[in-house]
Amino acid sequence: MKILHIACLACALWLTGCATTGPSQDSAAGTAPSSSTGAPPRTSHTPVIPNGPLRPITAAQAASGEVASLSTPADLWDRIRRGFAMPDLQHELVQDREQWYATRPDYMQRMTERSSKYLFHIVEELERRGMPTELALLPYIESAFNPQAVSSAKAAGMWQFMPATGNYFDLKQNAFRDDRRDVLASTRAALDYLQKLHGMFGDWHLALAAYNWGEGSVGRAIARNQKQGLGTSYTDLNMPAETRMYVPKLQAVKNIVANPEAFRTELPLIENHPYFQTVDITHDIDVALVATLAGVREEDFRALNPSFNKPVILAAGTPQVLLPWDNAKVFQRNLEARREGQYASWTVWSVPSTMTVAEAAQRAGMSENDLRSINNIPPRMLIKAGSALMIPRSSAIRQDVSSHLADNGQVAFSPEIVTRRTTVKAGKGETVASIARRYKLTAANVADWNDVRATAAFKVGQQVVVYLPVRQAAPQARNARTPVARSGAAGKRAADAPVRRGGTPSKVKRR
Repeated sequence: MKILHIACLACALWLTGCATTGPSQDSAAGTAPSSSTGAPPRTSHTPVIPNGPLRPITAAQAASGEVASLSTPADLWDRIRRGFAMPDLQHELVQDREQWYATRPDYMQRMTERSSKYLFHIVEELERRGMPTELALLPYIESAFNPQAVSSAKAAGMWQFMPATGNYFDLKQNAFRDDRRDVLASTRAALDYLQKLHGMFGDWHLALAAYNWGEGSVGRAIARNQKQGLGTSYTDLNMPAETRMYVPKLQAVKNIVANPEAFRTELPLIENHPYFQTVDITHDIDVALVATLAGVREEDFRALNPSFNKPVILAAGTPQVLLPWDNAKVFQRNLEARREGQYASWTVWSVPSTMTVAEAAQRAGMSENDLRSINNIPPRMLIKAGSALMIPRSSAIRQDVSSHLADNGQVAFSPEIVTRRTTVKAGKGETVASIARRYKLTAANVADWNDVRATAAFKVGQQVVVYLPVRQAAPQARNARTPVARSGAAGKRAADAPVRRGGTPSKVKRR
C-alpha cells in the first residue's frame, strides 16, 4: 500500500511538470492558443519586472497618478482633491487671495455650505468629461455658489452667464424661466464653454481668462504679445484687474481645499453622494404644490430649481424638476395618491392687441396690481400684442400651456403716451386733414375731438381741439388752456385729463 501511495505521488509530480512547460509558439507570439472547448481565449500579459530589489512606492509616486487608489473617497472634498489636474499658478496674487479667504471664515463657511447642494453633480459631470476637478470650485469665484446672483453687467446664475452667451449655449430666457440659473442646464453650458475655450487656447489658465474676459479679448492680447516678442502665458498678458485676479482666486480656493488645516479653515462635511435627483413633471403644476407634496419648504425647492420666474411650472418647458434625494419618492407617492383638485392655479394668455394694464387686467379677471405683480409690469407701460401674461387658471381650463409659449413666451412693453388737451387756431384754408398732418394725428381723431366730419374745413382763427403728447411742442400751443395731464379714472373724467379715443393711447409717463 505504501509503494502504491509513493507511485501515485510521483505520477502527480510528473503531470505537474508537464503543465508548466514553456509556452508554445502561439503564446510566445503574444496570442493565447485556441481552445477546442469554445472557452474565450485569455489575453496575454507582459509582466513588468523591476531592475534590482523591490522598493516601496513613495507618496509622490502615488499622487502622480501612476498608481490608482483603491480606497473610496472619504467625502466629496477628498474626491475633488484626487481629480486636481491643472498646473498650479505660482504668483504673489495667489498668496494675497489665500490670506483674504483665510481671514474670512464666516464667509467661507456660508459659501461652502451653500455649495453642498450642487457640488456632487458638478464633480460627476467633470469626471464624466475627463476635466480637472478644480473647475468645480469656479462658482465660488463667480457667484459664491448663489444661483440667484446677478451682476451689474446682467450676468446671472452660479456660473454667471451673460444673456447673449446663454442664448448661444441654448439657455432659455423667457417670461417663465431663466436657464442661466438652472442647476443642470447652466452646468452643462459652463462645461461646454470651458471645453471649447481649452480647445482654442490649449491652456486651462488662458481658458479661464477667456471665460471671464471673453475669448476675443484673450486672443487679441496673445496676438499683441506675439507681435512684440513677449510671452503668451496667463501671467504674461496685459489684462483687466478682474481677469488678472481671476485665476489667483481659483488657485487660492484650490489650495485651501487641498490643505484646509494649513489655513486654519474647516470645510463642512459634504458626503460623496447625490444631494438631489430628477423627477418628471407631466402637468402644469404650482411650485407651492410640488413643495407640499414633496414635504420640503418652498425656499428649499427654489434653491434646487432657481430658474423659475413664476409660481407655476409649465410642463411643456420644464419636464423635470430637482428634489432632495429622500423627498423625490415622497413626492411621487403623494402625487399618485392625489385625485382631487387641479394642479395649476395659473395659465398663460397671449395678449391679442396692444392694451393698457387696466384693460388687460379687466379681461383677465384680476386686479391691475395683481397683474402687474405676477408679470413684473413696470409703471406707465402698455402691454404689446403677443405678450405672454400669467393669469389665473379657471377650473374650466383643462389644457396645459403649449410648448411654443412655454419656451418662447415674452412680455413686451411700449411707453404709454400722456396727452394734453390743447386748442390751436386754424389758419386760412385749414381742414381736419391739414391739422392732423401738422401734428401727426389721425383725421378721425381730430374730427372726433371737434365733433365734425373728417372732411370738414375750419374758419380762419377758429379754435381747434387737439390732444398732443406732453413731450411734443405744439407750434400754436401758447394759448393751451390746460396745464398738466393726470392718470387714472378721476383724471379721465376731468376736462384736462389724458384721454383715449379712436385708438390713441390714454396714458404715458408724466413729467
